[in-house]
Amino acid sequence: MLNEFKDFIAKGNVMDMAVGIIIGAAFTAIVASLVGDLINPFIGLFMGGIDFTNMYFVLSGDVPEGASLEAARESGAAVFAYGAFIMAIINFLIIAFVVFMLVRYVNKVKDAATPAEEPAEEEDKGPSELDILMEIRDSLAK
Repeated sequence: MLNEFKDFIAKGNVMDMAVGIIIGAAFTAIVASLVGDLINPFIGLFMGGIDFTNMYFVLSGDVPEGASLEAARESGAAVFAYGAFIMAIINFLIIAFVVFMLVRYVNKVKDAATPAEEPAEEEDKGPSELDILMEIRDSLAK
């Protein structure tokens, strides 16, 4: 059983997956910074200074007016943090777009690396011209 586990771990697919997960975790931090530090300020600027990260409704509990989402959560109040959800959607769209561009690029590199296959000659569906002429010759000989 231990040898089977070693064989499983040593397979290339498992190692590729592990590398992908590690890079994905690091990439998530980059995207979070991109959205939080670069995109949110522009969205807030165009929407009149609105900050999505602190948009929430208080469902129950007492929260001072104008308190940040973090302060509302620390006070123990139940909050409906729709702004955090909007930011999660923006993060997802950015990650999905970048992954799409990456896969597209990898596919182009793969296509360029593989030699172009020569188109296969189409098989004749019927008798060739030579076959027809031989039939005519044989029928005239009779």
